[in-house]
Amino acid sequence: MSFDVPDDRRYLESHEWTTTDADSVRIGITDFAQDELGDVVFVELPAEGDELERGEEFGVVESIKAVSDLVSPVSGTVTAVNEDVFDTPELLNQDPYGDGWLLELEPSDPDFDALLSPEGYRAQIE
Repeated sequence: MSFDVPDDRRYLESHEWTTTDADSVRIGITDFAQDELGDVVFVELPAEGDELERGEEFGVVESIKAVSDLVSPVSGTVTAVNEDVFDTPELLNQDPYGDGWLLELEPSDPDFDALLSPEGYRAQIE
């Protein structure tokens, strides 16, 4: 089976993705992660203004098969939370790289070199 791994992101071994622009980082779960979880039924996320540390658990995704902790790929302050996933958690299954994003951070430690490249992540899940 082949999973979508966009080239414009960096990845964690725990199956979170991140994209960045000038001053914010967006985080979500990968296509592989949503497939492994199955139908997502519940999402728990931090509040705007919360501080996250790289490698720290920041929330939970619950499916009909499993409960999975979410891990932050970078340190920073939460600047936005995708409220849509609370009411429609299946967005994580339907569009994990688009409408199913989880949160945005203002990074305090944007070391993306420590994260997996798209090639590295593909090698891990194949």
